[in-house]
Amino acid sequence: QVQPVESGGGLVQAGGSLRLSCAASGRTFSSYAMGWFRQAPGKEREFVAAIDWSGDSTYYADSVKGRFTLSRDSAKNTVYLQMNSLKPEDTAVYYCAAGPRLTTLRVGYNYWGQGTQVTVSS
Repeated sequence: QVQPVESGGGLVQAGGSLRLSCAASGRTFSSYAMGWFRQAPGKEREFVAAIDWSGDSTYYADSVKGRFTLSRDSAKNTVYLQMNSLKPEDTAVYYCAAGPRLTTLRVGYNYWGQGTQVTVSS
């Protein structure tokens, strides 16, 4: 079992960068795929990016491909979402989640963090 905890959110101007971190407690962290989702006000929670247990495979939503990079450091039980060239439409609460296998589907993740707010001003 793992418990993800997000950090690194904040307010940034359009075109700027932020790095989100997700630290996960639990000795089995390295066996889990990790995903990021986001939810804007009035919208459904949507997939952003995911990485498999080894760090060798990643998935990205088309809307963030080429701008966001997901990586993991198993020694630190942490995954990082580097977000560059941010746009106002990236504004949302970002959630980190852990699951048994790499997937873009919300239902594929068993453990969720509380979320961190990212606001991009125009």
